[in-house]
Amino acid sequence: MAKSFNLRPVSGKDSLLPAAMRPSSSRGRIHPEASHAFRNPFQRDRDRILHSASFRRLEYKTQVFVNGEGDHYRTRLTHTLEVAQISRTIARELCLNEDLAEAVALAHDLGHTPFGHAGERRLDTLLRAAKPETGGFNHNAQGLRVVDILEIRYSAFPGLNLTYETREAFIRHGGAACNGLSDFPPNQAPLLEVATTLVADDIAYLAHDLDDGLYSHTLEEDALGTLAIWRQVSQSDPGFASLSPSLKRLEAIRKIIDLLVGDVVESSRERLQERDFASPEAVREASGDTISFSPGTDAMVKELKSFLFKHFYQSPGIIAVMQEAEEQLESLFTAFLRQPTLMPGEYQDLARDWGKERAAADYVSGMTDRFAQEEFRRLKV
Repeated sequence: MAKSFNLRPVSGKDSLLPAAMRPSSSRGRIHPEASHAFRNPFQRDRDRILHSASFRRLEYKTQVFVNGEGDHYRTRLTHTLEVAQISRTIARELCLNEDLAEAVALAHDLGHTPFGHAGERRLDTLLRAAKPETGGFNHNAQGLRVVDILEIRYSAFPGLNLTYETREAFIRHGGAACNGLSDFPPNQAPLLEVATTLVADDIAYLAHDLDDGLYSHTLEEDALGTLAIWRQVSQSDPGFASLSPSLKRLEAIRKIIDLLVGDVVESSRERLQERDFASPEAVREASGDTISFSPGTDAMVKELKSFLFKHFYQSPGIIAVMQEAEEQLESLFTAFLRQPTLMPGEYQDLARDWGKERAAADYVSGMTDRFAQEEFRRLKV
């Protein structure tokens, strides 16, 4: 789609907007490190996330369907890669920092529990009941804990030692201070690259959960006619009605992603033109959304969210599987609280430093669906 506005990048070879975050302006790392010969700080963040054990485990964590229910359904890993692709596209079109947007996208789900949001809700309830002062469990806050403490890859420091900007994204995504880490000022707006990933996350999960719902026949095409976004994409092609069900689904999902990405790019261009931020700090101090859908598309997005919640996430088949998974997660957490020595040595060390409640939450939340189910059977809890 052609650019509608002539946004004002910094002069010279730098093609980024003044409001974009530059590597040279980063607030740095907790543990100072020498710069790399040919990778900027945000590229190094991206690579550290990609090489982390937590990132690899996303392959076997639930998006909607529990791992093992089918080979073609999204997992946390495939969802994360889709978010990164969309985020980079939006960032590139808006003259923002693609490397930071990609790093934030790749890291954004590192703190997720097994069994998706159902697992997170149950673990939050359990942790609050066991020790209220922990503040409970939040996957965004846990993601920061993962990259700051739980990942062990370097002899010189704990965690991945990511830049301030990549770490800050966990908090601006909605992470509370319930992970024991709270070194970020409250009430600041997210950087534009972080806001880009927030929108990309919505686009990815809405389109691809709709895809998985149709593929699994949990959703049927006939019910989608109530959705404005489905009517718009299905009526945009005269030959759509004659396609096979499989091709209809694939064409519609592709068109939905294209529609949403195109809309957020054009709508955000207008806002960026109007607000004309002079720096990333000006973005942090601003109010209101800058990277967002137009009002009409936002209404369609909200309608789709409501539809998926009612007809997909709350469908009897999904609820039944998740109920069983939540009960397994609760049994594991309770067993580790009762007997912390059942956890590996590094988590027993965490129990001494942070309390057994937080350590048990760290251990359980890091499990994959598959490993949690195996541990449940092995421990016979």
